[in-house]
Amino acid sequence: MLRLENISKIYPTGVVLKDVNWEVKPGDRIGLVGVNGAGKSTQLKIITGEIEPTAGEIIRPANLHISYLNQEFEVDPNRTVREEFWQVFAEANQTHESLQKVQREMETSTPEKLDELIHKLDRLQRQFEALNGYALDAEIEKILPEMGFEADDGDRLVSAFSGGWQMRMSLGKILLQNPDILLLDEPTNHLDLETIEWLEDYLKKLTTPMVIVSHDREFLDRLCTQTVETERGVSTTYLGNYSAYLQQKLENQAAQLTTYERQQKEIEKQQAFVERFRASATRSTQAKSREKQLEKIEVIAAPTAGLKTLSFKFPPAPRSGREVVTIKDLVHTYDDKILFLGANLEVERGDRIAFLGPNGCGKSTILRMIMGLESPTEGTVNLGKHNVIPSYFEQNQAEALNLTKTVMETIHDEVPDWKNEEVRTLLGNFLFSGDTVFKKVVALSGGEKARLALAKMLLKPGNFMLLDEPTNHLDIPAKEMLESALQNYDGTVIIVSHDRYFISQVANKIVEIRDGEFHTYLGDYHYYLDKLEEAREAERLAKIAAEKAAKKAEKAAKKKQKEKEKAASKRK
Repeated sequence: MLRLENISKIYPTGVVLKDVNWEVKPGDRIGLVGVNGAGKSTQLKIITGEIEPTAGEIIRPANLHISYLNQEFEVDPNRTVREEFWQVFAEANQTHESLQKVQREMETSTPEKLDELIHKLDRLQRQFEALNGYALDAEIEKILPEMGFEADDGDRLVSAFSGGWQMRMSLGKILLQNPDILLLDEPTNHLDLETIEWLEDYLKKLTTPMVIVSHDREFLDRLCTQTVETERGVSTTYLGNYSAYLQQKLENQAAQLTTYERQQKEIEKQQAFVERFRASATRSTQAKSREKQLEKIEVIAAPTAGLKTLSFKFPPAPRSGREVVTIKDLVHTYDDKILFLGANLEVERGDRIAFLGPNGCGKSTILRMIMGLESPTEGTVNLGKHNVIPSYFEQNQAEALNLTKTVMETIHDEVPDWKNEEVRTLLGNFLFSGDTVFKKVVALSGGEKARLALAKMLLKPGNFMLLDEPTNHLDIPAKEMLESALQNYDGTVIIVSHDRYFISQVANKIVEIRDGEFHTYLGDYHYYLDKLEEAREAERLAKIAAEKAAKKAEKAAKKKQKEKEKAASKRK
């Protein structure tokens, strides 16, 4: 269907892609992986024709229809949902709008003008019919429930829906175009877990081939049939999902290292023979022969070292008391919205709690209350009384960091007694080197801000860490380093995250916010999922039992009614 051949892309700032080769075949769901800046989104834009490659070509049929869901959902908040879907069909949409305008004019027109409007309406209706407009209207009505919208949602404004629902609109608009290939660039960004799981299930049912750029490892694991890694500008294709790719990469590296070491030993052995017998009267001919063989040998390259990523550990945490946080009878409202209604929770030393729940349920609010940045409407949120030292990672790093400072100043101002070399060493561990330490914070990318905020957390040892979406903007190697640091941290942690893989690696307790209360699960993320499945199964069985009981009662009632009618008939 589509093939990238020897694609390279060079910008004035350097080489992004050097030798990219991979293809999309019917039924493929390909995950594009690599560190931030590896050129994943660049490859998608080359496929769509948005940017031209420096060299190489895209092999594709002329009539291949490609649709692209980018990181920012393109919807107009002032349109209704139905109007937003209509934007897909430009000419038919324009005719449709003209039809509606004429119909409105007819309602208030004079008798003299009405005849003219009727002719205009007839012309527009024929034009709309020629564009298959009535069938398109039916397609929109069909896609709305597929995307999860209720019947009356079509007339509501786009602005009334959350980012997750706007993603559904964008996806629905793309699917209405009947694409041959679907490109998805970070589709799970800013979505809550419920919407991510809906998206996974929906995409699994599609037969459309797709290429997915994502740092969500669970998403890649559940969807992808192939994985294409871009490293140092070169692509490598692996069969299977993200976990299979990791395993194959390790095996390939081990095999390459073994082959390389074996060849190096053989080369050293032959070189030693040549050196020893080069001047020998009896064996110099053999030595020369082996020397010629060495010159012709195809030397196996040594395995390349892994790309540099974050390297850090959280400093040892001073021991706190057993009680770290107590939340009692919490009630909190925003205007008419009730977030919490009598919620209770105790956080103890050593807990690693992940708060789960849909966007807007109050996860970030809880962290702000614990830090004393927001007060509850009713109830109490108190830190433990014995040596609890909190450290807070805010979700929006643009607000948490001073944008006017440089990277160097951001750290140096926190630890003024440190030497420049010490500050540079710390920043180097967070991938800030050379002149990048003099960049202003305002000029940093989202990933760079996240790394700088993590570096700041190491400066003042705490024993209670509150992390609000810490993996936002981090690439996969950086996430893995953060997971390792948290696994070896001996303090208490509360996490808000939509990254299920991250949660499964770090949390030992799950607190789900549901109906204004905290529902605590005393186990990791997979334990939580098992409990949810048990609850769903129990609910299903209870429903079946209730339906059976209702049928039995109905049958008994009918039987009783028949007996009454029979008895009444006999009395007559």
